[in-house]
Amino acid sequence: MDINGGQALVKALEHEGVEVVFGLPGGAILPVYDPIIESPIRHILVRHEQGAGHMAEGYAHATGRPGVMMITSGPGATNGVTPLCDAYMDSIPLVCITGQVPYPAIGTDAFQECDTTGITMSVTKHNFLVTEAQDIPRVIHEAFHIATTGRPGPVLVDVPKDIVDPNNPRSAMTWYEPNDDIMELPGYRPVTDCDPQLLRAAAQLISAAKRPVIYAGGGILKARAAKELLELAELIDVPVVTTLMARGAFPDSHELCLGMPGMHGNYTAVTAMQHSDLLIALGARFDDRVTGRLDGFAPDAKVIHVDIDAAELGKVRQPDVAMHGDCRVVIAALVKELHDCGGRDAQPDRQAWRSQISGWQERYPLVYEQSEPGERLKPQYVLEVLRDSTPNDTIVTSGVGQHQMWTSQYWRFDHPYTWINSGGLGTMGFSVPAAIGAKVGKPDRMVWAIDGDGCFQMTAQELVTAATGRIPIKVALFNNAYLGMVRQWQEMFYDERYSEVYLSYEVPDYVKWAEAMGCVALRAEAPEEVAPAINKANEINDRPVVVEFRCERGENVYPMVPAGCTNSELVVDPSQR
Repeated sequence: MDINGGQALVKALEHEGVEVVFGLPGGAILPVYDPIIESPIRHILVRHEQGAGHMAEGYAHATGRPGVMMITSGPGATNGVTPLCDAYMDSIPLVCITGQVPYPAIGTDAFQECDTTGITMSVTKHNFLVTEAQDIPRVIHEAFHIATTGRPGPVLVDVPKDIVDPNNPRSAMTWYEPNDDIMELPGYRPVTDCDPQLLRAAAQLISAAKRPVIYAGGGILKARAAKELLELAELIDVPVVTTLMARGAFPDSHELCLGMPGMHGNYTAVTAMQHSDLLIALGARFDDRVTGRLDGFAPDAKVIHVDIDAAELGKVRQPDVAMHGDCRVVIAALVKELHDCGGRDAQPDRQAWRSQISGWQERYPLVYEQSEPGERLKPQYVLEVLRDSTPNDTIVTSGVGQHQMWTSQYWRFDHPYTWINSGGLGTMGFSVPAAIGAKVGKPDRMVWAIDGDGCFQMTAQELVTAATGRIPIKVALFNNAYLGMVRQWQEMFYDERYSEVYLSYEVPDYVKWAEAMGCVALRAEAPEEVAPAINKANEINDRPVVVEFRCERGENVYPMVPAGCTNSELVVDPSQR
């Protein structure tokens, strides 16, 4: 079948099972937008290219399928760099299609030209510059293969305008159905299985440990290994910490769950890791926000490290047993090995360790003081009411800052793929577009975006996308009139010298702004107003809703490991000191 390159690109996306694309047209990508009219693919028209990327990320987080964004050349492509980097840091499968100036014009500083592949090389798993229309089906297939296999990540395909323009003879091509046999990816062979000798060594370390902790990272979710993780933890009766990127991978309600470790993790999770004699690190990368100062991190612990990316093994902490492979496959094999070695009966008596952990949990729970009459809301209280007023499989997205940490602390995540946030890059403005993408991918689920006023002002325009597209997300806007986390650091480490962190309670008027963007808008300023506002928002399912919560400006996130300190120097709430 003879078709043009633009038709071939859309047909190739259909062949990969793409159901939705998030994008914004422009001159260089325009020839691809024309055949979309006849395609069953749903296109979500965003208001900014960064929004397209974060929507694609939210879609991928929620569904497990690769998100797709399509944007134009030059500033369109550069606006997409932030979500590409975000997806790269958090291992999100993403395929980005960018338009490019005609191939003969590349390098001439043509209108809206930039070196897209050069700019994005360090923030993508791989990128392509397609030079011939005939290569389009193969390259698109390769892009999806790379994005979704091994350690997932973003892949960019840069497409010159002349090879997709039906008016240009260079776009003529013959369609063929791409498959794995035609891929040209020399050297790309993701490893999934694990060496049996390493499994045996890991089982022996586990059976000898008196104070073990399972350190579960985001790789558990990427590998769809939540079931296997639960089976392992229950078999060996070992407590589990779930990093910021792994919340929901292990049920918070489970007796073995210790919650989130790290800079703003709870006391028990942080301290258990510090006192452990074995860390079973599964799909985790020993991020600096988890380890604190590295030379003081878990000093007595041996390490079993499982990761799909060989580059992570030994990158930060030298493991005693390093297993390169897919978490789901390796954990299943480790469970079998442990059963072969005697199972639960072969594990040592760890009652003293369990008792120690229970003591920490009792002495250092998460705490806050409720607002006095006339004071503004405490964000922790708002989150507790919101959590208890929504289904337990509600999908929650967050921006970055204090509200992100409070949400991870105070929400109960009992289901995988219900927590979507920007972990590695820490991208402000992530929450609203990510929620839109998640709702598109899971239309039958309730989706709440938890956002701060600083984050909200960066990407709020995407609520127009939600309103016009009838995508009924709900936004809890925590307005404390500050860049909250920066203010907290200036209070604690810069002698309360507050430099350029004050925003405003009154400007903008978030209720009017949200209404102008087609949303229902509500505001709560006192504790007795919180539940009614949330309940009303939950009843609205035909358009987006924004609820502004006027929060206390001076509230800080505790516990906290100060930068440059070890996790043993964890600072707890003032009431617990």
